[in-house]
Amino acid sequence: MTTTLRPTEPLQRNEDGTRSRRYQVCVNGRPVGALRLGTHPVFGDAVARIVKLRIEEPDRRRGRGTVAALAAEEVARGWGCRRVEVTVPGDAAPALRLATALGYVVRSRGMQKALGDSPPDLRPGSRARPMTEAEYGPWRDRSHEGFIRGWVERGVPEAEARAKAERDQAVLLPDGLRTRDAFLSVLEHEGIPVGTLWLATRDGGAYVYDVETDVAHRGKGHGRTLMLLAEAQAIAAGHRGIGLNVFAGNAPAERLYESLGYETRLYALYKTLL
Repeated sequence: MTTTLRPTEPLQRNEDGTRSRRYQVCVNGRPVGALRLGTHPVFGDAVARIVKLRIEEPDRRRGRGTVAALAAEEVARGWGCRRVEVTVPGDAAPALRLATALGYVVRSRGMQKALGDSPPDLRPGSRARPMTEAEYGPWRDRSHEGFIRGWVERGVPEAEARAKAERDQAVLLPDGLRTRDAFLSVLEHEGIPVGTLWLATRDGGAYVYDVETDVAHRGKGHGRTLMLLAEAQAIAAGHRGIGLNVFAGNAPAERLYESLGYETRLYALYKTLL
């Protein structure tokens, strides 16, 4: 049996500058699913996204999804793309297995946690305070470079990563410390600064954009305290959920978040097209 992609619309030019096209997944001409392929709204025409891939239940576990994904990669190469990306729901284990078997690499996990009504207490000797103007510039530069490094280490060319970091900072912190609904905090322990936290509102909930324990103070439990601070600030702001993104391979952070009750809601994966 032959699995093919059959276009169901002309190539679309979307308002955000991306291209996209929808296809039927067919076996010997018989529709068995659907696929939508597009270019990336952030990284541009050189990066493709498999926006949707669905195989109907009677035809699953027969390799249809594998062939459809490989066919989508060939289309992306024809578009001139050098990388393809996909997101997989956290509870879709078969889809994650398929993607990794095809050579996709997990870049990051989107994690979320439901919050209660009472803010957690910080550890004895720890307190939080707002970041000062004198601290903001050095923190911004460190965070910026760390963000770029994380993306470069996970398949994104430096120029693309740097451009993304600059766009994100301009959008998320347009007014620096005075940005609305953004909380930039310094954690002190026994009067000594030991870490920083950037919490903000995103999609109606709280989101941890950056959390870092100073190098000299790592391994002493301050990372957990910073995350408890994030929960306390989120609850105080009226949120009942909190989310974050963690790069794959950051095992200490992944273990910490899991131990605090965060659950994986989304995997982001990528593959270099040769």
